[in-house]
Amino acid sequence: MVLLFQTTEGHGDACGKGHSLASARASVESALSAAHDVDFSEIIVSTLGPYVVLEGFVRQKGHVERAVEIAEDVVGRGYVQSRLLRR
Repeated sequence: MVLLFQTTEGHGDACGKGHSLASARASVESALSAAHDVDFSEIIVSTLGPYVVLEGFVRQKGHVERAVEIAEDVVGRGYVQSRLLRR
């Protein structure tokens, strides 16, 4: 089960106007930990400007795409950069 969060088209604009990057990071971390179908315990979530960056390791190839999908559900499509590696 994935919790879907309401996103806005102008996420980048919101970040530039004082939107809390810490809250975006925390929301992505929460959504990843709530996804029980995949183990995301080795993923580090950070922010770089208006972007959320996912770094770390996953166990299976499909889990990279799943992590990006979950993060995009929170911050919006196009605002997630993946630096994930599969072990």
